[in-house]
Parts: sequence; structure tokens; C-alpha cells
Amino acid sequence: MILLTGATGTAGSLIADEFVQKREKVRILVRDRTRAIGFEKVPTVEIVEGDMSKRSSLGSALEGVDRVLMISGPRMEMVETQCTFIDACTAAGVRHIIKFSGLDARPETTFPFGLMHKEIEKYLEKSGLSWTHLRPTGFMQEYLREAPSIIHQGALYFALGDVRLNPIDLIDVAKVGFLLLRDGGHEGARFPMTGPESLTMTEVAYRISRANGRTVQYVAVSPIRRRQALIAHGIPPEFADALDKQGAERLQGGLESQVDLSTHQLFNIKPTTFLEFAQKNAEAFGGASVAA
Repeated sequence: MILLTGATGTAGSLIADEFVQKREKVRILVRDRTRAIGFEKVPTVEIVEGDMSKRSSLGSALEGVDRVLMISGPRMEMVETQCTFIDACTAAGVRHIIKFSGLDARPETTFPFGLMHKEIEKYLEKSGLSWTHLRPTGFMQEYLREAPSIIHQGALYFALGDVRLNPIDLIDVAKVGFLLLRDGGHEGARFPMTGPESLTMTEVAYRISRANGRTVQYVAVSPIRRRQALIAHGIPPEFADALDKQGAERLQGGLESQVDLSTHQLFNIKPTTFLEFAQKNAEAFGGASVAA
């Protein structure tokens, strides 16, 4: 038996969709079954309720499970949640955990979520279980959050100067996650994943313009203004602070400015360009049907 956690989240739902489309059997763990209603009538999907942070709730979810793909939401308690889940897997006899991690889980990071991923990776590696780390870079889907300013102001506001980033379509990552969970193997491997291009925000804005048929310009702002805007739109201050540190790291270049398609090539996944992503999501970015 194989188990996918976080199956109603952004990344987990895309991995679950891969199982549905391929008609492959999978068990999914959800905290609230009502959020998984879309999977209720899928014969190849078994839904189990449980909380990754509460070992007492995981008995049914982990019964007979050999391999897990572990994802949980980007919350400040992520380390405690995932380490508790790792302990539960160890006790239940799970053999192999695939951790959905991040490219920023590197020794020199100051980004809080990168630090969390790094700490969880180390805990998993010392657990005695077989492990695999899937490490994607920032997602193209993150730019969909900027749709209001793109639609209403024709502007993309970031505190990123002229730095180049390598965003990836989360669907590409989901395809690899599906293969890792379904087929197993690759124990002890770390799989970095980036998009196929290293782009400035000006180049990102140009590609959105091409997709939605409207002029979109990148407007470089100060980190303080970016933080204020995030909080004004409902982002909790601690998350805004974390994103501020991420932005500061990105301005230094490094891994998020370099293209690495080795994982795409290994699993025979065609990398999605940002223009292709923007074209698929043209309406969300204020394309013709919205403008009309």
C-alpha cells in the first residue's frame, strides 16, 4: 500500500490527480474528509481521515503502508508536524518516505521554510527509514497570486531587482512525485527540480503579456513596500517576514537562478516553459475572456 499526505493541498491535489488520471490505486490522508469530496467516487482512491501531528489519529492511515509521499501545509509548525509523522511511520513499519521538500533546503539558507525543510530532511535521514527528497524550486503557480495587480494595474510588483529565477510548473513536480510514490526506488536520492529558463521579472511580465494580450510591466519595489502590501492583503506578519528573507536570498542568485533539468530528464518529463504556463492560465491573468 502507498500513501499520499496533504492530498487536498495545492501540490498534493495535483499528485492525487495524477493517480486518478492514470487509474492507479492510492490511499490519501486528509484532515477533513469533506475537503476530499472530489475523490469520494473514484474507485482507485481510498480516503482516510487523520492528523499528521497526532500519532493517535494515524493508525488506519498507516496500516499496511510500505511507502509514503509526505507533504504538509506551509505552516510555522511544519517541523513538529512532519517529525511526528515520521515517528508514526517508523512505529507502523513503513519502509520508505519520500519527502516533498524544497530547493532552498540548503546549509546556508536563512529562509524559515528552507530551514524547516532542512531540519526535517535531517530528522528523516536519521530515522532508520529509507528516504528520498524531492526538492523543487519556487512554483510558477505563485505568480497567480499577483493576478489582481496584473489585471487592474497592468503591473507585477516584486522586490527582486533584476535577479533571475527559475520557477517551475507544479504540474511537472507532481508528475515526478507520482512516479516516485507509485514505483518506489531512488532511496537516498535528492532530486532538484527547476523550470527550463532563468528569467528576470521583466521577462516574466513580458510572457504574461503575451499570454493575456495586455501590457504587463514589472515594477521593482522596496522590500518594505512589498511586505506592507502582503500584510495589507491578509498575509500574516510572520509569513511576510519569511517571504522577505526569501526575497533577500533570491537577490543573491544561487540555486534559484540556475537551471537544472536533470530530474525532468531522468523521469522523461517535458519541462513546461513560463509562457506555456501563462497561456494555460491566461484567463486567470486577465486574458480576453475576463476583459470582455
